[in-house]
Amino acid sequence: MRIIRALAVLLALGGVACAQSAPSPRFEVASIKPAAPGQRGTFIRNAPGGRLNINNMALKEMIVLAWRIQPFQISGGPAWLESEHFDVSAKAESVPKPDEMAQMLQGLLADRFQLMMHHETRELSIYSLVIAKKDGKLGPKLTESKAGGCAQFDPSKPPLPPEPGKPPALGCGGMMMGPDRLNAASVGIAELMPVLARILGRTVLDKTGLSGKFDISLEWSPDPSQAMQFAPDGPRPPPSDATGPSIFTALQEQLGLKLESQKGPVEIFVIDRAEKPSEN
Repeated sequence: MRIIRALAVLLALGGVACAQSAPSPRFEVASIKPAAPGQRGTFIRNAPGGRLNINNMALKEMIVLAWRIQPFQISGGPAWLESEHFDVSAKAESVPKPDEMAQMLQGLLADRFQLMMHHETRELSIYSLVIAKKDGKLGPKLTESKAGGCAQFDPSKPPLPPEPGKPPALGCGGMMMGPDRLNAASVGIAELMPVLARILGRTVLDKTGLSGKFDISLEWSPDPSQAMQFAPDGPRPPPSDATGPSIFTALQEQLGLKLESQKGPVEIFVIDRAEKPSEN
């Protein structure tokens, strides 16, 4: 699923840099061309040797990846910002550090799309995630991780393929999600904030005060606007059980957490200029 891959890359890419300055380091070579018509799904891969391959992605999603922000934080831009998709193949001169890949993508977008943006802070609706019960008791699907309960990531030992018909096992720090479910192994609550923000279309702040690592299993029935966060310009997910709980109810009943709506400052990236790149 496109957003699962996008969120994985979001967590892998580095931090936010100034939108108007040309960040470095840069890709040594890069090719950008329009995606093939009728192509379905978006695919992102960090390949060995400092390579980045993106297939069938709109510029808006590339901005989301490069600056580690949410789609609702982007304002303005040309009419084709979300509708036209591109393939990107880029290679760094040397293997970049984990926090350099995002900067390199930022520089590539500035160079090839003539992308220029400025920042604004706006007072918008946000959510705070808090513990639902006064006694602090958590829900049955939010449990503290136990030592040895998940496999630590080892790049020298790729995980075994899943059994037929079963999802892959999550390693420590792993997260898997779809339009109506989220599973995670040994993650901090703060790591859920960008995921919830993507689903809900609002900034979400962690006000739980919970520390440590948790195993999480959450299922809900998404409304149409939430489902579109997973396929905004592609095939729609199959209808879910309309009788199931909303994500608000599921968070409270299954995790013992709740969302409180309030107003707060949100950083907005306003697009001043973006041009279609020439093919090369």
